[in-house]
Amino acid sequence: MTTAKQTPERNLMAILRGVQPHEILDIVEVLIEAGFSQIEVPLNSPDALKSITMAQDKFGKLSAIGAGTVLTAEQVKQVRAAGGTFIVSPNYDEDVIRTTKAEGMASYPGVLTPTECFAALKAGADALKIFPAFQVGVKGIQAVRAVLPKETLVYAVGGVGPAEFAQYVDAGCQGFGMASNLYKPGHTAAQVSENAKEMVAAYDALKLGESA
Repeated sequence: MTTAKQTPERNLMAILRGVQPHEILDIVEVLIEAGFSQIEVPLNSPDALKSITMAQDKFGKLSAIGAGTVLTAEQVKQVRAAGGTFIVSPNYDEDVIRTTKAEGMASYPGVLTPTECFAALKAGADALKIFPAFQVGVKGIQAVRAVLPKETLVYAVGGVGPAEFAQYVDAGCQGFGMASNLYKPGHTAAQVSENAKEMVAAYDALKLGESA
């Protein structure tokens, strides 16, 4: 088990779609060591709830462990029972958001339009996941960001990598969800570690006002 202390929180979420229980601990360990503090296990991964429980039991004090691709209120409750602390969805669903908050977890719904953004915030969302970000694009996000409350935390997810961090931050995003460019089924922990370090370095450079 890693002995590294939890890093200051970055708005970088690791999306481990397809991860399996036999590899979850090794993958999460290198992610935490690289500086990720939010780990998402999509529910369409094999034995996802088991992976969430294993990761939470071992690394819950070092990183937030949650679930993605959550589509129903019942799934929200299953994730809570497994030890998850946040819920990510690909869509806006008021019932999912309200159940998430009632269960004491953070809510990150997927949204695409201004209507969905404001509806999600009204339902209690903690942050907005613009998904897929490449479809909205930098100019689209900039336009939506201009009308959102200034305190709204916005993640760009889908088709965004370290090379694009700077332009999305300039458009008003504060966070990113990293999926296939971070982890794909079959990747070793060493491969994930290298990818994660690159992403954290790019993010930290932006936070320091440098070019990514």
